[in-house]
Order: sequence, then structure tokens, then C-alpha cells
Amino acid sequence: MSNILIIKLGSLGDVVQISGALRDIREHHQNDKITILTTSKYLNLFQNCPYVDDCIEDKRLPRYNFFYLFNLRKKINDVNFEKVYDLQNSNRTNFYKNFLFNIKNWSTSKDAPENQYNNSVLQRFDDQLRKSNIKTKYTLAPDFNWATERSNNYNLDSNKKYILFFPFCSKDLIHKRWPYFTELINLIKENHTDYELVIAPGPDEIKEAKEFNIKIALDNERSLNFFQLASLIKKSHFVIANDTGPAHMAAHLGIKGIVIFGPHTTPKKVSIEREKFLALQTDDLKSLMADKVYALIKSSIIS
Repeated sequence: MSNILIIKLGSLGDVVQISGALRDIREHHQNDKITILTTSKYLNLFQNCPYVDDCIEDKRLPRYNFFYLFNLRKKINDVNFEKVYDLQNSNRTNFYKNFLFNIKNWSTSKDAPENQYNNSVLQRFDDQLRKSNIKTKYTLAPDFNWATERSNNYNLDSNKKYILFFPFCSKDLIHKRWPYFTELINLIKENHTDYELVIAPGPDEIKEAKEFNIKIALDNERSLNFFQLASLIKKSHFVIANDTGPAHMAAHLGIKGIVIFGPHTTPKKVSIEREKFLALQTDDLKSLMADKVYALIKSSIIS
């Protein structure tokens, strides 16, 4: 048995995206022990992932924290990993490769030209694994349903089908936020009274979520954990979101919905569009009015 290391530090959308790659790596290394290096936020998630055997936390402290880097280096090198699959492909993990970890067999796409894969992150992963002689059956089609199977059976207290909204985004990514969710919610309220409208806020979004005047999905006044959130999304009728982690969850849970993109990136680059989950992109989020979005999604809500 060999020891295999996977590196994935975040963010949530990126973590969801590698579900297919993890499964392909697992099937290729069926008799090996697979460990993932990740941050504290995703430790519990990966500890319950069927494709991973163990987790190591990376606190991602600054590089000038030599004491921390020395301990991380010792922790990794003491395991004698035979192979690394770097699915973060960042400057930090490139630093690990070149200066910190003593692992020669290292799979990365960090040095590949971005346009080589038609700007698709999943295509980059697929090519990266193929270069390591892995048959990629699942990388291009991530399936996040393993997270719902490990939920605590969270159920929304509603007898109706529900439409789920994710109108928020990270504070440092405010440019991703479409400003007309309130207006869209009002349009759907007026025209689709047979649906419950639900919002699922993160820990810092609960107060603001109350301003939308729709049902808030919480667990004892706390935001849902990743497994509860996946379960909530899986049971929804339709999802409407900004470009956030929950949008990627919906896409790779096979849920019907739409994600709204500004000019910050493209849906193709982040590989978010699926058969049922579509993307609407505009060069100016402020000019994309609620009535236009509603007209585009009305038939999908009804069906």
C-alpha cells in the first residue's frame, strides 16, 4: 500500500468541483491510502468523503512563519507520500512543491497555459489526471451527492415545493452580487403562490437574510452546515444564486436552477453550467433588471 496526498485548500465552489476528480483518483488507487491536505473549514467535509481516508489540516499561515512551515513540512514528509495530486494549483502549493515537501512525484497543472483547456477548470483537472495515467470517468462530471448522503436529514418545515435563493457572496467578492434579488423575489411571490420561497444564509448573513421577508433555513438559529445545505439544495425545486459556493453545489447535485454572472469570470471557466443548471452572464450586473431574469426563468419554474 502506498500513501497518496491530494491538496485542496478551498474555496467551497472549488471543493465541490473536485468531487469527480477525487472519485477517479480513488478508483485508480484502490489499494492505497489517500490523504487530503485542506483547511479547517473543510476538514469535516472531507472526513466524511467516501474517496478520502484521512485529512491533514493546513492553517495557511504566512510563509514568514517558519516555525509553522517547519512543522507542516515534518508532518507531511514523515508520512512518506509516494505521489501528490495538487488540485489547488496555486502559488502556495507550487511553493510547497519546490521548497517544502520532499515528494518528487507531483501532479500539477500550475505551469500549463490557461487557454490550453478552453478556459475550463474541469478540463484542466481532466488533463492533469490523464497525464498521471488515470482513466478519468468522473472528473468532467462532478457529483456532490455523497454530501447529501451524510447529512443529518435536515428537512425544511414546509409542505410546499420551494425555490431556494442565494443572494449573497463573500465580503471581498462584492462585485459578484446581483442587486435585484428583492425585486425578483417579489415577482415570484406574485406569480407563483404555490411555491415556498426560501433563503439559506451563511453565518454572517442571517441578519441581512431577514430583510428579504421569506422563509429562512436555519438549524436552531445557526446557519446550516455543508451536509445540511447540500440536503436542502437537493430537495429544492429551483435554485437562483450569485456565483457562490452554494451555486456550485446546486450545479453538481443535478438541481434545476440559474446562476447570475457579472464580468468577473465566465461560467465556462468555472465549469458551472450543467444540463439543468444554467448561467446568465452580463457585462453590468446593475443593468440586468429583475423582470428580464424572471422572464428567462418563468417557464423553468413552472415545469
